[in-house]
Amino acid sequence: MSRIGRHPIEIPAGVTVTVSDDNVVVVKGPKGQLEQAVNKNIHVAIEDGHVKVTRPNDEKQNRAMHGLYRALIANMVTGVTHGFKRTLQMVGTGYRAEAKGSTLTINIGFSHPVIMEAPENIAFATPNATTIEVSGINKQQVGNIAADIRAIRPPEPYLGKGIKYDDEVIRRKEGKTGKK
Repeated sequence: MSRIGRHPIEIPAGVTVTVSDDNVVVVKGPKGQLEQAVNKNIHVAIEDGHVKVTRPNDEKQNRAMHGLYRALIANMVTGVTHGFKRTLQMVGTGYRAEAKGSTLTINIGFSHPVIMEAPENIAFATPNATTIEVSGINKQQVGNIAADIRAIRPPEPYLGKGIKYDDEVIRRKEGKTGKK
């Protein structure tokens, strides 16, 4: 039995979970609504305030899908109640970012500023000039947008300059040593 898949998901107050006939799970909460299509072999049931995910047999594909869909539904419930946030730090002289509405402007040492538009359900915030916060209700979408921002200028190992995740540790390399 999948160790992740066998745990029921508690439905908090203010959240409604519905499963349609074509196996689409819809989660509505105070922050918004999310949908996820579920594999036809995986059964999703709502019983006494909990969502239970089960599989028909122990085939390898079904075992993999069991834990996957349980985790996806749990992330949807967390997203519509609390939301997700990813923080990025900019390291380097003159590197700065500014969020105005749904637009993020990043000055990262190029000859032009990099301008990104926030997709629906995603918000940018800049608490200070070198910190970027990406927040939203969809965990996958928040992670993808944060990865796109980091890919503009990934941190380099010699000086550590670039855009890195807040909790990321950059392994530093020693530079060249002059031969005498």
